[in-house]
Amino acid sequence: MAPPEETDPRPARLSRRRLLGYTAVGVGGAVAGAGSALAATQDAPPPVDAVGTRTVAFHGPHQAGVTTPAQARAVFAGLDLRDGVGAEAIGRLLRLWTQDAAALTAGRPATADPAPTLAERPAGLTVTFGFGPGLFDAIGRPDAVPAGFVPAPTFPIDRLLPRWSDGDLLVQVCADDSIAAAHAVRVLLVGARPFATVRWQQSGFLPHAGVAPGTTPRNLMGQLDGTANPTENDGLDDVVWSREGWLAGGTTMILRRIRMDLDEWDRVPPPEQEQAIGRRLSDGAPLTGGREHDPADFSRRDHHGLVIPADAHIRRARPHHGQDRILRRGYSYDDGVDTDGNPDAGLLFASYQASFHRQFLPVQRRLAALDALNTWTTPVGSAVFAIPPGCEPGGWIGQTLLESAADGP
Repeated sequence: MAPPEETDPRPARLSRRRLLGYTAVGVGGAVAGAGSALAATQDAPPPVDAVGTRTVAFHGPHQAGVTTPAQARAVFAGLDLRDGVGAEAIGRLLRLWTQDAAALTAGRPATADPAPTLAERPAGLTVTFGFGPGLFDAIGRPDAVPAGFVPAPTFPIDRLLPRWSDGDLLVQVCADDSIAAAHAVRVLLVGARPFATVRWQQSGFLPHAGVAPGTTPRNLMGQLDGTANPTENDGLDDVVWSREGWLAGGTTMILRRIRMDLDEWDRVPPPEQEQAIGRRLSDGAPLTGGREHDPADFSRRDHHGLVIPADAHIRRARPHHGQDRILRRGYSYDDGVDTDGNPDAGLLFASYQASFHRQFLPVQRRLAALDALNTWTTPVGSAVFAIPPGCEPGGWIGQTLLESAADGP
């Protein structure tokens, strides 16, 4: 479930010096008819002040930013731990990050905030932290790696670049305002400098002010992206949240940077685009008819053969026996052109699932083996993280893992 709205927890704030233990290094128109005015108000976009001052609770059993309705802006940053940084130092960083994230998401300045006025409009800000495979070695707990949680294999379709891949720590920041997101990222990355260096940073976007509940955003190819996502009434909690060990209440996540060849895609006639996807471009309905969320009839044939082709994306991505479902949170990116003058644009594909091995990998293997969209898409980045559970006021993110590390295997 999405986290509830923040009330006003205002936990006691610790000093930065106490947390770090040492000094940072490298520091609407008229509507006719009685009663119609109310309907018009409900359908209108929310006032700017309502968007800017909206808060999402940081504390709770799960971290926000996973099942939270997707906001308009997202920034993902992968960090590498500095040499010699172990469990005790990582614990100090996570305490600091927890304190600062709790303040910023509630619309309050962080510890030693360089621009406190920018914290006043959080715009639905969420901050989510994750642990890469290398962190478990750094804390001396390779035994604590979640079952089946391994660096993602390189698939035949991948052309992965180190500048967009891997990392020991993840910071995911989402908000309905770019300033709120950028400010939070700056605060959190400055706080991490004594402990880690930034390996990569990627930014993505959705329609302004995020996605309305019950609607599906379009990606840069023009297709509705995320139609088959689980919902609260369709097993969402079982799909996303782990129940195992220190990760109980957390999840696993993989971020794939998928570059799109938009120039070539634009040359494909719309009917052929729909055949590659398996859905109508106009409304996202399956080619076998109905509406967007109606089930596709994968057995239907016409005089050409299968109505939804064997290599259509939705056929290859569909869950097998409902066992390998995932929650996707996709953000478009557009980074201009590369050194050859080609557009550098595509999708930041974030997938969340209770079991990386049992849920994500089977889906991705099918897509890598045969998916019509592979003609126009190329994965160029891949990073996998364990997303620890949330925490209550007075606790901190990662406490379930780090305190068990202090006790030993």
